[in-house]
Amino acid sequence: QVQLVESGGGLVQAGGSLRLSCTASGNIYKIHEMTWHRQAPGKQRELVAAISSGPTTNYATFVKGRFTISRDNAKNMVYLQMNSLKPDDTAVYYCNALVDMGYGSTWHGWGQGTQVTVSS
Repeated sequence: QVQLVESGGGLVQAGGSLRLSCTASGNIYKIHEMTWHRQAPGKQRELVAAISSGPTTNYATFVKGRFTISRDNAKNMVYLQMNSLKPDDTAVYYCNALVDMGYGSTWHGWGQGTQVTVSS
């Protein structure tokens, strides 16, 4: 199996920055796409940013120019640098990964989430 653990969330004032990290561990041969999603209270979980193994990146329109996704394949980690944070960015942020465990097995799952709260 594979585990994803997020860290780096917290409370920040509007206009501030946070850097989220997600570490994958377990039976990992190769990690394909890694993504960050978020879920605010009363709302559906939504995609924030994605990064392939290439790596190519994609961003939701509402974070373009403010957030940057990156990855360190040697450490099995993905990061989300969040700048110019707004109160609307307040949510639980989740890491997701598609993992090749080798021998024809794959794993696709979520971390437990990390809370980001942006005060006005």
